Amino acid sequence: MFTLLYQHPDFLVINKHPGVSVHKDDNDQPLLAEIARQTGDEKLYLIHRLDKMTSGLLLLGRNREAAALLSANFANRDVEKYYLAIGSKKPKKKQGVVIGDMTRSRRSSWKLETTRENPAITQFFSTAAGQGRRLFLCKPHTGKTHQIRVALRSVGSGITGDDIYGSEAADRGYLHAYALCFPYQGTMRQFVCLPEQGELWALPETQQALADWQQPWTLDWPVLPGKKA
Repeated sequence: MFTLLYQHPDFLVINKHPGVSVHKDDNDQPLLAEIARQTGDEKLYLIHRLDKMTSGLLLLGRNREAAALLSANFANRDVEKYYLAIGSKKPKKKQGVVIGDMTRSRRSSWKLETTRENPAITQFFSTAAGQGRRLFLCKPHTGKTHQIRVALRSVGSGITGDDIYGSEAADRGYLHAYALCFPYQGTMRQFVCLPEQGELWALPETQQALADWQQPWTLDWPVLPGKKA
């Protein structure tokens, strides 16, 4: 279900495995219960969420006070999040910013609009991932439901293995929460977690790109609208 990466007296950082839900099922949260069983915590607090198909970094508070502080970081957008994804097709542009309002579409899906009243904002880079696919490094500036999945679909490269927005079946949905940066007690905490589960991550071209993206916060990201280069 998960791999424990880091333990602080106030919080935990785990690598959530793909296909594991962080949401309550019948008022039960089996992931949190299993983590607490292993760490000895009586109660854990979910600071943010990942989709079921998404693997990678997940932050958990170990007490109410810490959870409130960490949650405030997310609410105030003081957290930098970086995701890796593999798309099935070459995108309309190799890098840039996807911005637009998101509205409900059919069933459980969302779609990107051209309006910008309360937009989702995502910066991205892409490079060859082998076998005709593309590897994406994404930096979302908002926390909308399915934001990255919809953003990549909008540039013509739905995520491989995504059964809602993708066009190619695979052994998993290829979206991974790769890096997380947030302030806590006066120190900037930085965590990076390479994807492990999924055969496409191991392709040579993908491995080369990951070697170049080891510190995503240092990269020269595409300029956001309204900001100077």
